[in-house]
Amino acid sequence: MKAVLCKTYGLPSSLVLEDVPSPVPGKKEVLITVKACGVNFPDTLIIQGKYQFKPPFPFSPGSDIAGIVKAVGEGVKHVKPGDEVFGMVFWGGFAEEVVAPASAVFPKLPGMDFPVAASFMIAYGTSYHALKDRAKLKAGETMLVLGASGGVGLTAVELGKLMGARVIAAASTAEKLALCQQYGADEVINYTTENLKERTKELTNGKGADVIYDPVGGNFSEAALRATAWEGRYLVVGFAAGEIPKIPLNLPLLKGCQIVGVFWGPFATKDTATSMANTQQLMQWYMEGKIKPYLHGTYPLADAPKALEDMMARKVMGKVVIVM
Repeated sequence: MKAVLCKTYGLPSSLVLEDVPSPVPGKKEVLITVKACGVNFPDTLIIQGKYQFKPPFPFSPGSDIAGIVKAVGEGVKHVKPGDEVFGMVFWGGFAEEVVAPASAVFPKLPGMDFPVAASFMIAYGTSYHALKDRAKLKAGETMLVLGASGGVGLTAVELGKLMGARVIAAASTAEKLALCQQYGADEVINYTTENLKERTKELTNGKGADVIYDPVGGNFSEAALRATAWEGRYLVVGFAAGEIPKIPLNLPLLKGCQIVGVFWGPFATKDTATSMANTQQLMQWYMEGKIKPYLHGTYPLADAPKALEDMMARKVMGKVVIVM
């Protein structure tokens, strides 16, 4: 089988496409013929050695997978060879075949094509876990979403609105903000031309946002935290800006607010029952037409480095997908 391999840490241009042996599923594992794999920002970090996981070389990036079951290991009952599925791996998805834990593999929904299925689990799973389990978002609250046109940001806008919040979307261009409005944003902030803290305060009559959803980090984090309401919840989702900010700890004291970490991957493996219930709720909403991934574009496997470069260059809105 063919796979895009990272053999040494570096930029996407250092990745290579090679033939490698097909993997074999072990106990409670599923071997999947990959039809599509979503591209997520952590994929750009893991190949540079900047992510929490550091797989042994050589490895393939890619976590959000959709395809057809080729074989199952001992103890797997809910899927069988020939089933169309989607799911998650920590790495290895930029390949024609991958082994996934059975607990992270789900039957693909009727009418859901492979690229959409490969855009679903990590982005929506992260945002729903963040809003439901970590922020405990309530209807009527105000939420500020940074990087709101990105893969997870746009799902946060969409889910926040669905859960009854007033959503303020912050992004860097008018085009990106227009997409956020299509996905339900009530207000928008262009943080390249507007003061993020002051504009958020204006839009909330001085109160600030009850929930901040931050997958960006960098220079925007402290400004957003300063725009948090009393007893608000500041969600640390990621650091797409490339810099992990250092936050003055007097700010959460003065605001009586919480800084809450969101790390969906370990949550999904440590609390499988809640993760399963979350996924079932998201699939129900998809079937009801209440949520729908926005696909920016697709790339063939050989062009996976280009997909990663476009993501790093902030050219992507919503999701991009590698198709086999």
